[in-house]
Amino acid sequence: MSEREYVLTLSCPDSRGIVAAVANLLSDHGCNITESQQYGDHYTARFFLRMQFVAERGPDGVVGEDVLRGAFAALASGFGGGDSFVEWTLAPRDVRPRVIVMVSKFGHCLNDLLYRQRSGLLDVDIAAVISNHPDLEFLADSYGVDFHHLPVSAGTKHEQEARLLELVDSYDVDLVVLARYMQVLSEQLCAKMSGRIINIHHSFLPSFKGARPYHQAHTRGVKLIGATAHYVTADLDEGPIIEQEVSRVDHTHSPEQLTAIGRDLESVALARAVNWHAQRRVLLNGDKTVIFG
Repeated sequence: MSEREYVLTLSCPDSRGIVAAVANLLSDHGCNITESQQYGDHYTARFFLRMQFVAERGPDGVVGEDVLRGAFAALASGFGGGDSFVEWTLAPRDVRPRVIVMVSKFGHCLNDLLYRQRSGLLDVDIAAVISNHPDLEFLADSYGVDFHHLPVSAGTKHEQEARLLELVDSYDVDLVVLARYMQVLSEQLCAKMSGRIINIHHSFLPSFKGARPYHQAHTRGVKLIGATAHYVTADLDEGPIIEQEVSRVDHTHSPEQLTAIGRDLESVALARAVNWHAQRRVLLNGDKTVIFG
C-alpha cells in the first residue's frame, strides 16, 4: 500500500477533549499523525488545531478522502454545539495552491516570488501575473508565466475587477497575492475573496501611507523600518497580519538606502506569508491570525 499526506485545520469554541477526539478518529481510520499543533485563545475562547497525517491508499490506489471528510464533519459538528463558528479544512499536502500575482511597477516582490517558486522554495504554482501597467511583462515572460495587462482608472475599476475574477476562475486560482500592487481593491472584491488575498504593506505598522513611504520615514527620523504581510479587507492596510519583518536604521541612512532595505524586508515577509498560507499554517482569529510555524 502507498500513502498520502493530508493537512487538517480546525477552529471552534474551546472545550475539553478536542485533540483526543480528532486523534482517535484518525487512528480509527488507520491514519498516522506526523505533526500536530494547537492553541487555545483565552481571550476569544476559541481553539485552533493543525494536524498533518498520513493515510494509506487502498488496493485500488484511492485514499478514502470522502470517508475521512464525512467522519470529520460528523465529529466537528459537535465541537460548537452545531453553531456556524466551527470551521475546518482537509486537504492533500501534495496539492499546491494556484496563485495569481498582481503588481504595478515595482518588481522586487514579484521577482522574489517567481525565483522562489522556480527554486522549489515556495509551495505554490504561480499561474499568472496581472498588472495595471505593462512594465513587468518581460519579467513574467522570463519565467514562462502568463502576463495580463489590465489597466484601471476610477471609471473602469468595476470592469477591471470583473476581468480579474474571470481570470481567477479560468486559472482555477486559490490565492491572489498583491506584490506591491498600487491600487485599492473594491469592498465587493475584498468580500468576495475574503481570506484569499494577501498584500504586502511597506511598514510594520499601518503608518506612512501613500506615496514615497521611505521618504516619509526618513523625514520622521525613524529607527526601525519594516514590512507587514496581511490579508486584504475593506479597511485599507488593516487586515489580519500574517508576518512582519523589521530592520534597525539610523540617521546615516538616506531615503534611497531605506528604500533598498525596505524592499528586501517586503520580499521576505511576503514570501513567508504566502508559504505559510499555502501550507495551511494560518488560521483566522477574528481580526488576528494564529500562525502554526
